[in-house]
Amino acid sequence: MIENYIEILKNLNLKMGLSDGLSTGLAEAIATLSLLVVSIGLFFLVKWILKKTVYKIIQRTTTQFDDLLIKNKVIGRVCLLIPALLIGALLPDVLPYYPETAASLGKLVRIFEIIVYTMILTSIVTTLEDIYNTHEMAKLKPLTGLVQVIKIVLYVVASLIIIAYLLDTKLSTILISLGTMSAVLMLVFQDTIKGFVGSIQLSANDMLRIGDWIAVGAADGNVLEINLTTVKVQNWDNTITTIPTYSLVSSPFTNWRGMSESGGRRIARTINIDVNTIRYCTPEMIEKYKHYSLIKDYLTQKEEDILEYNKANRIDTSEIMNGRQQTNLGIFRAYIKAYLNNNPKLNHNLTMMVRQMQPTEFGVPLQIYAFSSDKKWINYEDIQSDIFDHIISAAPMFDLKIYQKH
Repeated sequence: MIENYIEILKNLNLKMGLSDGLSTGLAEAIATLSLLVVSIGLFFLVKWILKKTVYKIIQRTTTQFDDLLIKNKVIGRVCLLIPALLIGALLPDVLPYYPETAASLGKLVRIFEIIVYTMILTSIVTTLEDIYNTHEMAKLKPLTGLVQVIKIVLYVVASLIIIAYLLDTKLSTILISLGTMSAVLMLVFQDTIKGFVGSIQLSANDMLRIGDWIAVGAADGNVLEINLTTVKVQNWDNTITTIPTYSLVSSPFTNWRGMSESGGRRIARTINIDVNTIRYCTPEMIEKYKHYSLIKDYLTQKEEDILEYNKANRIDTSEIMNGRQQTNLGIFRAYIKAYLNNNPKLNHNLTMMVRQMQPTEFGVPLQIYAFSSDKKWINYEDIQSDIFDHIISAAPMFDLKIYQKH
């Protein structure tokens, strides 16, 4: 059939007064162009048929796998093989008088086939990764770095196959030749190699997951992507910071996942009490403090304990320095403890305390150590601010002053 088509074209050229050689060449050129047009037309026809039938069926199914095949262009790339295979099979028949030209064009078609096969394989790998990412395990063990390495290997292998095909030599010979260039390749791909090793370490040791809040250098936010060579972090101001993967293995960074998975977010902040306002409590002061409902019972019980102790040890309490006495700072600490214990926004199953720390030139630091039940940043800051608003405002009620440098 093809021979007849070429013969018809040749006869038409001869009738137009062209020479025999020119008529043959022009006929085969037109036949080759016709084959190319038909092949491309067949490709678009098959894609149109698939969109009208198979694609619509896939969109109606409940499974995600077939949808991902469309999204990652697996089916579309398979269709690219239609013109390649058709042209490769018919080229010798289309160019019977020019076998060398047919062989050269055949090589280009084979190279195109190798490229298409590589594209299909990378699309399949991407599809498998997308399927994996739909599972919860993907957050714990992201495979993005490994997938990128597989794609690089596929592209490298395809390139080597093409080179070997063009040079008409064995692939093993090309690989042996590349062995002498290994040092150069190691230098060129050192970031990729270190990134690959780093991504494996991060994944194997569960050091980093997508969605983790990390702080490293200028980056402070949630992890968006973990790639072969980089980790993308969206900072709290919505800027994006890109970090080399291997730097997270070689340098320290803070991962707040433990806090997120725990029962609360820690509050550890101090206020400085002016030492000049700390004193033993007089009976009048104790009576005044008893009006504060949170420590009324505490003061009553404490007074009984102190009175019993001083009587039992026959201590002369006419001097305030003798025996056990209450201080306004001690009562203030007891008040803060009671306030924290009555705060519903704190996690009472975790450590909660009010401790006095080493005095400094700025006064006596009083640290509040507790855990907010709500771990969201904005809510956490509100809870913490409310607590210290109250504590700072309450200090003068206990005849204390917060230290402030003048």
